[in-house]
Amino acid sequence: MGVTTYIGKRVELISMDPHFHEISIGLFQQEQRSAAVYLVHSYSRKEGTRERLDFLVRAMAILGGMEQAEGLLRFSCGNAHLLAARRIFLEACKLKPEGVPEQRPLQILDKKSGVEFVVRAKGEGAYEVVPGSGGDDATARAAAIANGLAKLAEMIRPEAAPESVAFACGQAHDAVVGLLLARALNVRAALREEEMAASRGVLVAPSAQK
Repeated sequence: MGVTTYIGKRVELISMDPHFHEISIGLFQQEQRSAAVYLVHSYSRKEGTRERLDFLVRAMAILGGMEQAEGLLRFSCGNAHLLAARRIFLEACKLKPEGVPEQRPLQILDKKSGVEFVVRAKGEGAYEVVPGSGGDDATARAAAIANGLAKLAEMIRPEAAPESVAFACGQAHDAVVGLLLARALNVRAALREEEMAASRGVLVAPSAQK
């Protein structure tokens, strides 16, 4: 009789990894000492699967500024930051095994407005989107980018400062903001991708498959 092991609540699933034999890889959330931790897991028995998973764990640590401990990942604040973790996982899975993960900068050129935007840390988990040039249109675009960041990472938006966002945990997560900045330029497309990802199947053990 088989033994069932609880690996956590599924957060995201890549049904076919295009960079490694089209295996299924999932991201699962667990609780450990009152803190949220994440497990990258696959039931595949193909040779090299463990190495692929280890690469994804390292990539997530770099791309999202996450901490590694005994094969698990967590944010330094201990909070789940669920949507951010999902996005970090998806971005890590896009990398080829020979790729080199790099933390993204807190600045980006917005092709729509032709203006470069910088995200400045204000302390206690707060950030401000600042345009490098332009007038009212650039200011409005900065507010739109801030709105995109808020939706993609469940950040707080102060009503009195539309160009600002903040993490509810009160701690800085520069790597997360840098990673999501490009997506925040076109938040509708990013959210559509999230919806498509949510409709994917469940990762099950080979013994449970028909």
